[in-house]
Amino acid sequence: MKILMIGTGYVGLVTGACFAELGHHVTCMDKDKSKIARLNNDEIPIFEPGLNELVAWNKGHGKLRFIDTLDDLGVDVPDFVFLAVGTPSQKQTGKADLSFVFAAAGEAAEKLSEMNADGFTVFVTKSTVPVGTSKQVHKVICQHLPQERFAVASNPEFLREGAAIEDFMKPDRIVVGSDSEQARGMFEEMYRPLTRQGYPLVVTSTIATAELTKYAANAFLATKITFINELSRLCEKVDARVDEVALGLGLDSRIGNKFLNPGPGFGGSCLPKDTLALVKTAIDFDSPLEIVETVIRSNDKHKHLMTEKIRHAAGGDVKGKRIGILGLAFKANTDDVRDSPSLTIIPGLEQDGASVISYDPEGMDQARASLPDSQYAETAEQVFENADMVVLVTEWPQFTTLDWPDLYKKMRTPVVVDLRNILPHAKLREIGFTCHSTGGFVGE
Repeated sequence: MKILMIGTGYVGLVTGACFAELGHHVTCMDKDKSKIARLNNDEIPIFEPGLNELVAWNKGHGKLRFIDTLDDLGVDVPDFVFLAVGTPSQKQTGKADLSFVFAAAGEAAEKLSEMNADGFTVFVTKSTVPVGTSKQVHKVICQHLPQERFAVASNPEFLREGAAIEDFMKPDRIVVGSDSEQARGMFEEMYRPLTRQGYPLVVTSTIATAELTKYAANAFLATKITFINELSRLCEKVDARVDEVALGLGLDSRIGNKFLNPGPGFGGSCLPKDTLALVKTAIDFDSPLEIVETVIRSNDKHKHLMTEKIRHAAGGDVKGKRIGILGLAFKANTDDVRDSPSLTIIPGLEQDGASVISYDPEGMDQARASLPDSQYAETAEQVFENADMVVLVTEWPQFTTLDWPDLYKKMRTPVVVDLRNILPHAKLREIGFTCHSTGGFVGE
């Protein structure tokens, strides 16, 4: 099938490359000429494991191409137009800014009307959008195309940064919402390479159901993360171990063990933005989601409490102390630092008078854009040099296999604060480190 993907951000680029891998012919369009030039020069603007190879292979075999204007679309009417543009939170209201979605839909519809060709196109909201957005998209498209030539659908993405390709190719479920029987049939054909392997396609009875499913999933995951983080703080007060509590919880089949690892709080491009947008939508419809409202407040508080935790590990005061930070991205296997706990922790320590130096395997450039005046190391080992303390913020696996005996010699005072509970604490204590964990974790 012929697919036009508007937007080459994280969702658009990964989804477009994966659709090409399934055998479809994909054109990815983005108005950012420099980004398209980089993609056409085999430069991938984001870090996602396996994406470079996937793009290069499908581009080389003619199944994936990149354009910066719809004038280069060609003569064939696409079967699908995916809207994968940004939906940032409005600063004053917290609601999702849908201006990019409506603009993309209108421009694509206008282009298809100019082509003056027969065909039926499904316009799909791939970006995470509030309930009711597809109805508004339909109105925009109607200004350019007759209703018999198109349908509107919602096909939310469920991609985890760092595992996005696997999530697309081996999905827990594929959710589609459309009022058009023809569109539903086209989705079944497009996703057949996955459904014939047994991956479920969930076709909802209304578009609104599909739109809400995405927000509900992210809100629930955020709630689960926040719950275990709150429990970790209680564990420290009552002499309990959060890892054992999480084990006891996770073995309950009604709960499951995923997203029960305590940490410094959730971040990234999805959970903070989507929980806020869901809360605003619920208020608009006079049906407030008080649990989600509490999750947002608790997560923000938890991030700030991590600075207090580090201060406590330093004896109550970090003024004049040199502190190394391991990890800037909000999670491992991504370069995304948006709403990362590090962006709260580092300024907090610097305001308290600490000298902070940080390192991340992939997130350095993005972090510099957010914290331009901070210090950055060239290697993980460098953050240990003359440090009074080193804090692990992001769970990069390579941080667990560092040369700890050598790093012990580099530090002024060998104190480690492990906010992810992934370091070999027993080994570190044998070497001579003082180890601080989250939620009473002891380590092996």
